Amino acid sequence: MSALSPTLPPAPVAERREHQWTEHGVLRPDPYAWLRDDSRTDPAVLAHLEAENSYADAHIARFAPLRDKLLAEMIARLDPDESSVPYRWRSHYYYRRFEAGLEYPLLARKAELEGPEQLLLDVNLRAVGKDYYDLGGSSVSPNERLLAIGEDCLGRRIYRIQVLDLSSGETLADSLENTEGDPVWANDNLHLFYIAKDPVTLLGNKVYRHRLGTPQSEDVLVYEETDDSFFLGLDKTLDDSRILLYQQATLTSEVSLLDADAPLGHFQSFLPRQEGHEYSIAKLGEHYWVLSNHQAPNFRVFKVAATDTSDMDSWQEVWPHASEVRVEDILLLNHALVLQTRERGATHIHILPHDGSAPSQLSFDEAAYVTGLGTNLDPDAGKLRIWYSSLTTPDSVFDYCLQTGARTLLKQLKLPPEFSPAQYHSERLWLKARDGVEIPVSLVYSRGKFRGDGSNPLYLYGYGAYGHVVEPDFSAAALSLLDRGLVYAIVHVRGGEMLGRAWYDAGRLFNKRNSFTDFIDATEGLLALGYGDRSRVVASGASAGGLLMGAVANMAPELYLAMAAHVPFVDIVSSMLDETLPLTTNEYDEWGDPNDRACFDYMLSYSPYDNISRQAYPHLLVTTGLHDSQVQYFEPAKWVARLREMKTDANLLLFKTDMDTGHGGKSGRYRQYEDTALEYAFFLHLLGLD
Repeated sequence: MSALSPTLPPAPVAERREHQWTEHGVLRPDPYAWLRDDSRTDPAVLAHLEAENSYADAHIARFAPLRDKLLAEMIARLDPDESSVPYRWRSHYYYRRFEAGLEYPLLARKAELEGPEQLLLDVNLRAVGKDYYDLGGSSVSPNERLLAIGEDCLGRRIYRIQVLDLSSGETLADSLENTEGDPVWANDNLHLFYIAKDPVTLLGNKVYRHRLGTPQSEDVLVYEETDDSFFLGLDKTLDDSRILLYQQATLTSEVSLLDADAPLGHFQSFLPRQEGHEYSIAKLGEHYWVLSNHQAPNFRVFKVAATDTSDMDSWQEVWPHASEVRVEDILLLNHALVLQTRERGATHIHILPHDGSAPSQLSFDEAAYVTGLGTNLDPDAGKLRIWYSSLTTPDSVFDYCLQTGARTLLKQLKLPPEFSPAQYHSERLWLKARDGVEIPVSLVYSRGKFRGDGSNPLYLYGYGAYGHVVEPDFSAAALSLLDRGLVYAIVHVRGGEMLGRAWYDAGRLFNKRNSFTDFIDATEGLLALGYGDRSRVVASGASAGGLLMGAVANMAPELYLAMAAHVPFVDIVSSMLDETLPLTTNEYDEWGDPNDRACFDYMLSYSPYDNISRQAYPHLLVTTGLHDSQVQYFEPAKWVARLREMKTDANLLLFKTDMDTGHGGKSGRYRQYEDTALEYAFFLHLLGLD
């Protein structure tokens, strides 16, 4: 079908301003470098982005009724009064709930489950008058009288922390700016700890102690991270006795501890960092359990006395390493050690009682699913809370009795009565890559719409970076595709950890191209098996998944009718050479350091922006946020400008910049579906299904 019409405006043409990079003696022309404006105030840049928005809106108008219909479908599937399962902490049951028509949740608690509700925070009131609002951390003080919250009103993941009195509803004078937004209380209810961000790189690199009632200027710096390849995080042990400071790089970690009853003390390292050693800890009494990759790429678990943590020779192994089983998480209760593992892509939960009785494992029988540890804040609880989801089973929350093994369903995501899991079928396939490796693919389709003869439209999604696993969980929004006959497939390319740490290592640094070829080969494999029509394949990815889309579009554009690339990381060489950008220096272990010639050459070989050629490209929908702190808006802006200059086809290339948001897109329970509805309408329109 023709994508252009004489009644529609011509595509914007970005001005070329000659500019060249010359790293390692290699000339890289970059005529659109001027589109970078860190102040986001340059009239020429803003005018170009607005011109792209106007052009995109003119084309979107042709399928806007479908977009609006899809959005209405997605919203109609939401339970108007959705609420979380209450969890017990100290003397209350805490939960959050929604009210019909409101974008944001209400945080509440009860002394007894059947008792009266105490409203802690109406997030809707905090968001009034704001184009964007994100509630970061929310932390109740140990005496349950105060609530510390982090708020971001721009989308750059820079939070202001404020403290509320839960008795009076008053907001205290304490206001902590430029933070990560996840405060942790000391046990005296007077001091709290937070991570401050570097104003340029936006890395959280300093930990401060704040005393209630004092100005932020008097806060005490208690830790500063001098290695900018590390992230920082704060937490507390389950028994609330220690405040934990996590220092985490891509391949190395360290944990430091502070007595939560002595907030004026100093953080002490549990085990000093060693390059390549990653670990996390859990505490029970005078012992710690350690999840560690020491001589164990897929991790194993140790136990050590609190007095011997820095002596690894004294660590006692309690769960061994297995080459095919990745240990992902541990939970330490008074009665048992709980492990979450992944084997052949499937997650499992193991219960190891402390009394030496036989261990048990929670079993599930679907082909593609995910399960995990829920909110478990009472170490003495006799029940374990878990969650479960699959491509056909809505998100579910269970309590598992540690003594009897009985499993009780507490809640399942409520959907309209016309929905039935039996209407849909999911599968886990293993498709051969060009090097013979098997690629896991999770897919789902409507039983009544799937023909199996290669005539169905095929939708593929991928990510493939940071070891992140795109879980085969339930998507109510995706029903709008399944019910129109699309097969929905998640390609678990190398670079994630679907098959353990080795799967991650096989898709990063000098193995990164595996992520792209896996996606291409899985597409070919699905078409060969009759899961899709070769002329009706669409694909989507976001952030590092947008890099995936950009690289695949350069390498195999003929395979795809259309692609959506959201907040795409497409100018990888230039960004990774700029240490002033967020996420650059602490991601050298992920992508490589292009200051090294070998890394530079390899990254340049696949960088989507640097490898655009004169060829036909799929229809493309590209989105970004002006205030994105993770992937700056100018990466996709430059990419689109060069694509317009180089591509030889007449296919659609739509570029939408949200002038009010950042990396996560729109905020709000309903508004978050606007971007999904736009993507789906774009694809369905091109597929002739509108």
